[in-house]
Amino acid sequence: MDFEIIETNRLTLKGLTPEGMTDIFEQYSKTEIKKLLGHRSEEDYQKEAYKQQNGYSCYNRRFKLFLLTDKATGTIIGRCGLHNWNPEHSRAEIGYAMEDEQYKRKGLMSEAVEAIIEHGFTTMELHRIEALVGTWNIPSLRLMEKNNFIQEGVMREHWLTNGVFEDSVIFSKLNRENKNDQKKN
Repeated sequence: MDFEIIETNRLTLKGLTPEGMTDIFEQYSKTEIKKLLGHRSEEDYQKEAYKQQNGYSCYNRRFKLFLLTDKATGTIIGRCGLHNWNPEHSRAEIGYAMEDEQYKRKGLMSEAVEAIIEHGFTTMELHRIEALVGTWNIPSLRLMEKNNFIQEGVMREHWLTNGVFEDSVIFSKLNRENKNDQKKN
């Protein structure tokens, strides 16, 4: 399988598109898929299989998903990417998840997010990257602040989790703001 690769100090980010995910599900066994995508449980696999069967992208929305691989161990430790990518309007939403507690609070997601933001603005030629963060998610709120995202507002009762509607804080960063951040550093 050919991945789009982004290297950071401690991570290798292996990129996939909807077409790449389709190829994986068509060419590999369940056991191979679980290993290739870093699934840690049958539930992880079933969620991915459901997405595959029901279509990863639609009309004008696509994604680029990157598997976060720890360089020291070769272990897939999480995901980070740009979804709800609308090429026509040059925007996408950033999303991320760290799968393993032992890798949290070490700055690894921050390292990955910075690389994905740069990839989005340079390689994908995005004008705007958006983020939706739960009001309770302090680590993600801090990650947005660290990367100079601008808070635009709160979407009330936007996300359903375990039968409870939660608010989402909406953030954005524009390409020109990213360029200004780089000039400051």
